[in-house]
Amino acid sequence: MSKKSVFCIATTRGQAEQIVEELKDAGFSNNDVSVLFPDKGTTRDFAHEKHTKAPEGIATGAGTGGVVGGALGWLAGIGALAIPGVGPFIAAGPILAALSGAAVGATVGGIAGGLIGLGIPELEAKRYEGKVKAGNILLSVHTENSDEIADAERIFEDAGAEDICTTGESAAPKDRDEHDPSYVL
Repeated sequence: MSKKSVFCIATTRGQAEQIVEELKDAGFSNNDVSVLFPDKGTTRDFAHEKHTKAPEGIATGAGTGGVVGGALGWLAGIGALAIPGVGPFIAAGPILAALSGAAVGATVGGIAGGLIGLGIPELEAKRYEGKVKAGNILLSVHTENSDEIADAERIFEDAGAEDICTTGESAAPKDRDEHDPSYVL
């Protein structure tokens, strides 16, 4: 089975921390859990203090985890992120790489462009972008199999998360012959 991601929106920081803690307890790796939320004032400080050679528009620092703290501080690669034309955010996990990489420069740009790069359909990506800009928290977890997908969805549902969706590589149409030389997975 190809790798899939399960996404949701948390409406509060406490709800997001509960979800991250439950994902951790369920055995998900901190490298597979992503979070994205508006930064309410620290990004500017990190951008000026760190003077990194990180990709344009992004500033990260080891101190960010201390500012975030709690369950969110457990996430891998947590850092401050400034998306041109969108604003300052805190991000962690695979979503940080997607938003700081080439996907941000895509036609759609911003958060939606990065999410499309992670496999989210454009309409859903734009909806998530609007919810994050409005102050909500986007969470995702990369999964390896159907059991992990079910576990992640259950954790999101039990915590009362909104807009839960699962994305991944689309499957090849079933009516195609896999022995046909033009068949591509």
